[in-house]
Amino acid sequence: MQVINLKYPVATGQIPEGPIVLALGFFDGVHRGHQQVVATARQAAQAQHAKLAVMTFDQHPSVVFKHTDPQQVRYLTTIAQKTALMAELGVEILYVLHFDAAVGAMPPQTFVDQLIVGLHAQTVVAGFDYTYGPAEIANMQRLNEYGRNRFEIIEVPKAELDAEKISSTRIRHALDAGEIDTANRLLGYQYETSGEVVHGEARGRTLGFPTANVAHGSNTRVPGIGIYATMVQIGSQWVMGMASVGRNVTFGDHRPITVEIYLLDFHGDLYGQQLTVRWSHRMRGEIKFAGADELVAQLKRDEQATRDYYAMHPFQVAPRIQVAKQSDSLEA
Repeated sequence: MQVINLKYPVATGQIPEGPIVLALGFFDGVHRGHQQVVATARQAAQAQHAKLAVMTFDQHPSVVFKHTDPQQVRYLTTIAQKTALMAELGVEILYVLHFDAAVGAMPPQTFVDQLIVGLHAQTVVAGFDYTYGPAEIANMQRLNEYGRNRFEIIEVPKAELDAEKISSTRIRHALDAGEIDTANRLLGYQYETSGEVVHGEARGRTLGFPTANVAHGSNTRVPGIGIYATMVQIGSQWVMGMASVGRNVTFGDHRPITVEIYLLDFHGDLYGQQLTVRWSHRMRGEIKFAGADELVAQLKRDEQATRDYYAMHPFQVAPRIQVAKQSDSLEA
């Protein structure tokens, strides 16, 4: 897949020759609704013998429109993760447009002329609620007006799961509530984060459960407080882990939230290493125990629960995006 970073005004020399089918969206999370948009575009590209392209932004529009601190926006997927998922979906060209004040102030007609027609799109595919400026004047219903019959338009209807719209906002709420199983159903794959192993209090070692204290960047959305079954990538190896997101309330109140992962069947020094964590299943909430003995007894049960989960749900590294089960079928 070819990844092309764009900055407005776009240098025409960056744009490959030949017609494309262009899917539009921010695609944070590349969830099942997004996957439906890309799948629709892929079908059109195959029928038209054109390349499949996607255009997304490098940062959320709220950074410009709401003057949000870029370091405080927590994403479902980094650009690197989004790129990998798009490649898995068969995208041939990924345009990553730098969203700045100039792009935010762009009139709808300019957007269409330069960032749709200018990319040689012969067909545009987007969700029913896609906007390219103020929603009242830059919506899917008016795209044909700006397009002036220069390209075909395919509007993808709302995707639903459990009679509710699949959206990045819904997934963020599920993650914040610790509902990783719901988030994963909406995503269509297991949620993933990356962080660096840093020094912690080393209390787990004294309890017989040494943990990797994983520090995530400010742009990462970590699941809410709870105990999770996870798979952790260490180099090229994937290892089962039970992750605790919480305040270690057994050892005091008002403690900061940390992410600590006990790695099953692994021994080694991980300090300073970057770990990738796939969050598979929430096992329980955080509990304040009377003492260390009660905590250790529960940790042993959590370890067995983690092993049992992966015995029932064998881990698969790739492809991440799986065909939805019949019981999880999308409703449009």
